[in-house]
Amino acid sequence: MSSIDLKIDGEIATLTLNNPGKLNAIDLAMWRALSGHMATLAADSAVRCIVLRGAGEAAFAAGGDLEEFVSARTTLEQALLYHGEVAAALNAIADSPHPTVALIQGACIGGGLEIAGACDLRIAGEGAKFGAPINKLGFSMYPGEMEGLLRLAGAAVVKEILLEGRILGAREAYEKGLLTRVVPDVQVCDEAYASARRICQGAPLVAGWHKQWIRRLQDGRPLSDAEKAASFAFLDTEDYREGLAAFLEKRKPQFKAR
Repeated sequence: MSSIDLKIDGEIATLTLNNPGKLNAIDLAMWRALSGHMATLAADSAVRCIVLRGAGEAAFAAGGDLEEFVSARTTLEQALLYHGEVAAALNAIADSPHPTVALIQGACIGGGLEIAGACDLRIAGEGAKFGAPINKLGFSMYPGEMEGLLRLAGAAVVKEILLEGRILGAREAYEKGLLTRVVPDVQVCDEAYASARRICQGAPLVAGWHKQWIRRLQDGRPLSDAEKAASFAFLDTEDYREGLAAFLEKRKPQFKAR
């Protein structure tokens, strides 16, 4: 049975894509479960970082579960419903108030690439593979799923992936802007969770604000006076006062997300 497994260890939550025997291919139930878990975690102020990974070492996720397409995506109505659920899950990841880290081992293809692309950071092993060769399957990527990859890597890279259907190695994917970091395969788990711990050491409200303002600035519109004023909301927080006090007192800050 396929599943999205949730584990919380202190301030770090881990969501594991798990579809045994199918290289963690993602079916409709998994997309819905991913949305549900992300909503639950968004409301959990004790969580400060979310790691997304695939079960085992062979794959992050080898795309959508194509066997399901035969029955669950045959009509326009079904297709709109199906890919609406996919887009909702990807948006839930991208819009998460908590930073997200994709821990990538093995195949990261199609829907797996879309999930990784929606995360804030992508840390991959040297042996990981990336692509979306759906041109060989006769269907196009849903615009609501393409949007995140386009924002991440730009039109030239997305065209190369979709038009040629090439599978990229980790180093090439990094050079093209798809990845944050590439490390030896044996180090990828340690590095991803080390990254998560570094995130947790920072002020959680600040992490959320940084995500918010990065997304806002990407749309190209100048900031309004109200938005400029809103960017100083940290002045009224306990965490700001704690951060300054800890610096002056030469101690580790104890942030409370308030």
